[in-house]
Amino acid sequence: MIFNTFLKRTFLLLTILGFSIATYAQGADTAAGKELFRNNCAACHNKDMKSKMTGPALGGVQDRWADYPIEDLYSWVRNSQAMVESGHPRAVQIYGEYNKVAMLPFPGFSDQDIQNVLAYIDEVYNAVPETVAVATDSAGTGESRSNTWLYLLLAGVLVVVSIVLMRVVANLNYLVKIKEGDTNAAKPASLWSIFTSKSVIGFAIFALVIFVSNTFINQAVMLGRQIGYAPEQPIKFSHLTHAGDQQIDCKFCHDGARRSKHSVIPSANTCMLCHKAIMVGSQYGTAELTKIFASVGFDPSANAYIPNYDEMPEAEIEKIYKKWIIDQELGFGSSDAKAEAVAKKQWRDIVDALTTPENGDTKIPGPIEWVKIHNLPDHVYYNHSQHVTVGKLACQTCHGPVQEMELVRQQAPLSMGWCINCHRQTEVQFQDNDYYKSFTKFHDELSKGTRDKVTVEDIGGLECQKCHY
Repeated sequence: MIFNTFLKRTFLLLTILGFSIATYAQGADTAAGKELFRNNCAACHNKDMKSKMTGPALGGVQDRWADYPIEDLYSWVRNSQAMVESGHPRAVQIYGEYNKVAMLPFPGFSDQDIQNVLAYIDEVYNAVPETVAVATDSAGTGESRSNTWLYLLLAGVLVVVSIVLMRVVANLNYLVKIKEGDTNAAKPASLWSIFTSKSVIGFAIFALVIFVSNTFINQAVMLGRQIGYAPEQPIKFSHLTHAGDQQIDCKFCHDGARRSKHSVIPSANTCMLCHKAIMVGSQYGTAELTKIFASVGFDPSANAYIPNYDEMPEAEIEKIYKKWIIDQELGFGSSDAKAEAVAKKQWRDIVDALTTPENGDTKIPGPIEWVKIHNLPDHVYYNHSQHVTVGKLACQTCHGPVQEMELVRQQAPLSMGWCINCHRQTEVQFQDNDYYKSFTKFHDELSKGTRDKVTVEDIGGLECQKCHY
């Protein structure tokens, strides 16, 4: 066992040494690579190079691209989406594996920059961690495994042994004193009295406070970073159908994105701009659209809004929409019994969609309570119009390809590091943009050729007060 461990450590050290020699031969600078990684890659990739985060673990990345020229890997780093659109097999594979989350482009990275980052990645990936011992597992694979739980178990055993020994020593001393005739000898404290003493209870409370505080802080830090979060909505609204197939512009419904801080969730009246004419859905028939009609008080049978709808008894409202559903089902060729059953079920779904714990037992009509997906902390200021109208960013930059989503999900972590990296990399569109006319210095430098681009960072995009009140 000792000899095998020695061989494994020797092999690992030789591997690291061989890599180091190759790195110096190529002129890679791992210190520069570390700085580039921290400022650009660390927001989405785990710094241990072995665990997945938003993006894949980067350790061994060159091996995974070994079937392609090294230039392809460089192109992936600089503009991954261009490679995906071109149909590059490896690029398409990675894009699919990570739920089509687009990697931030780094067009400013030179070949030397990428070599430096790759050198740093391999240096970290091949290093022997202090908390990991090389051992042969039960299957004899020789893989490294963490000894954290073993250390905790040993610590617990040592604590128990220490307490037992202290009790044994205290009792022996007490017996010796009694044997020597010391009638005033104090009897050793019991385990119960020890564990209920002020010092032990105080320490336990202190440890509990530390644990709870650490858990609370970790959960607070992760607030809003639930990548892939896609809650069921009260109405099965398909962005794939509306933004994809029908190519409706995002800002047609989310009108606030171009003119205010919030993008706003469209009201049901916005839906009615189209659905006064389109009353039966292509995918769900009457099931989902009737929820909208019931929310705003629109009678699809009469193609008109219902007067005094908010004062109408729920039983009368039920008759109106059940009749509409039954008429449509009969038109589709359903029997009377089946049409009645469909209407009964759809009415229950309408009531469920428009009655929620938030509005209590409000009778129909009721508001559509959409479930919020993207959630920033209260201390973060984000202005949609600044990014959409001034910065001319596409909604997909932050929200992903919503035009391909049947059910919308959170695509990006929306963390501070993710936003900062975007500000470092994103070029400001000075051309024909009146908002930036006051930056005469940058305009002059661009026209003279002394500057080839201006990023958001250059115009103050990393200042704390820009995003925090």
